[in-house]
Amino acid sequence: MKNRAMCLLIAPALLAGCSTSPTRQQIGTATGAVVGGVVGAVVTGGSTVGTVAGAAAGGVLGAEVARTRR
Repeated sequence: MKNRAMCLLIAPALLAGCSTSPTRQQIGTATGAVVGGVVGAVVTGGSTVGTVAGAAAGGVLGAEVARTRR
C-alpha cells in the first residue's frame, strides 16, 4: 500500500517535467470549445447534441482565430 501511495505522489511530479507550455492555437481551440459548448447548451436548452455541436464549432473557430493572430 505504501509503494502504491508513493508512486501516486511521485508520478505527477516526474511527468510535469516532461510537459511544455500550450501553443496559442491549443489555447484558442480549448477556449473556443468551452465557450461554444456553453453557448450550444444554453441555446438548445441543454441538449447533448447542441452542446457537442457548439463545442466542435467553437473549437474550430477558436483554432482559426488563434492561428491568424500571430
